[in-house]
Amino acid sequence: MATSTTRPPTCEERRQRPLDLQTMRAGTRRLLAEDIELPAAEELETLTLRLRGHIMVAVPEVEEMAGRLPEDDTRRACARACVGEARMRMRLEPGAAPPARLAHAQRLARSVNALCDHYENLGGS
Repeated sequence: MATSTTRPPTCEERRQRPLDLQTMRAGTRRLLAEDIELPAAEELETLTLRLRGHIMVAVPEVEEMAGRLPEDDTRRACARACVGEARMRMRLEPGAAPPARLAHAQRLARSVNALCDHYENLGGS
């Protein structure tokens, strides 16, 4: 079996490629619309995986930016709480029923939006 030689991007490499907030927020709109219809199972799975990917990319960015702020800064505390909640949601497994899967995806979508907000508030472009 071959081993992977890929490595996660360094902090400097991540800074050179800012988060694509427009794409991330667009991915949440469909799930958070007031008049949402339950997507097909395959589409919901795809949306959920995409949201998880957005969270995996955004968490280290927000965490790093928040870590540069003073310990007593409110923005730091709020951003770190958001990161903690996003990580917790990533660990949860959705229920088997379609409405439970939709609710899980919606929680992930809210985390993506919150991480985007913190990224912007902390100076991300």
